[in-house]
Amino acid sequence: MEFEDFVRARGPALLRYGLVLTGNADDAADLVQEALLKLNSTWRRVRRKDDPEGYVRTIMARQHVTWWRRRRREHLTDDVPSPVREDEEDLREVWERLRALPPKQRAVLVLRYHEGLGDGEIAAILGISQATVRSQASRALATLRARARALSGRQA
Repeated sequence: MEFEDFVRARGPALLRYGLVLTGNADDAADLVQEALLKLNSTWRRVRRKDDPEGYVRTIMARQHVTWWRRRRREHLTDDVPSPVREDEEDLREVWERLRALPPKQRAVLVLRYHEGLGDGEIAAILGISQATVRSQASRALATLRARARALSGRQA
């Protein structure tokens, strides 16, 4: 497969992944673009491997971590980006709740539940220990549960 064919075929999926990681359509597009630039320079070697998409997703996750380590703060907004696909409208509430989490916790949950990666793989991608992966996931899930209880208490 040629690089251009790969980008055409997997670009929309990579953009959705970037949106899940960043919570912002503009940052997601930047993340995909940066990752594809890096992938292009190593394409001859990567295309021979079994999973070039996994390779670029790892680049994206690591780049995202680098960005939020530099920023050390998040720019929150009340606006939720429009869904990338029409069938994602039902997931709007999930995206809103994920965006409210700190970046590291959000990245751990996305990699674990959206990408189906194990603790060791997540730790390697994010450059943290497996214990940190587990603690970040635990904290994120506890936060999501507490917010869900608070919302259901207000609606009752």
